[in-house]
Parts: sequence; structure tokens; C-alpha cells
Amino acid sequence: RRSPGRRRRRGPTAEGSLPRDGGSMRCQVSVLYFARSAELAGLRCETLSVPREITSLQLWEEIVKAHPRLAVIRDQVVFAVRQEYVLLGDQLLVLQPGDEVAIIPPISGG
Repeated sequence: RRSPGRRRRRGPTAEGSLPRDGGSMRCQVSVLYFARSAELAGLRCETLSVPREITSLQLWEEIVKAHPRLAVIRDQVVFAVRQEYVLLGDQLLVLQPGDEVAIIPPISGG
């Protein structure tokens, strides 16, 4: 028996969609810059294409490639990915298209 729905294929299948470069698929994420990071980057938000699986430190390096002036706050910055704080380091992030990455420099106050 033939089922009419089985013959239709739309787009690549999951197994056929992996790139040939070892699986480093990329996705678009929204990067939000606050306080000093916004001053250094020259904008408050943008969309960047980054690898879906990336450490927090590698993600920072991707962002610094786009905005080299941010390098001066490397030791002071904290990320918030999907509204959860992430320190720069070897922590593996699995990003989804549209995820929000906030760059939060230290906030002084009393």
C-alpha cells in the first residue's frame, strides 16, 4: 500500500543536514551589550552566527573577533545565556537559533 504522505520530502533530513566540516553547525544568536561592553562594541545588540556547540570562552573569542575593543574587559565580563549566568571557561554551551547572549561587565554600586 502506498501512502501519499510518504513520498513528499521537504528540505534535508536530520542525518543529511550535517556539514562536512566535522559537525560544527552554526546558528544565529542575539548578543546584547550592556554598560561598558556597549560602549566598546558601539552598539547595544546584534545577531551573530556562532557554532551551536561552543565553550563559553570560545564564544567570547567569537564576539571579540567581531569587536576587538572588547578584549580589554575579558577578565571582568560575565555572560548570561538564556538568562543564566555563565563564567568564561571550558563550560560547553549548546546554543539554539535565537538564543540570547548578554555581555555583562562588572557593575559597581553600593
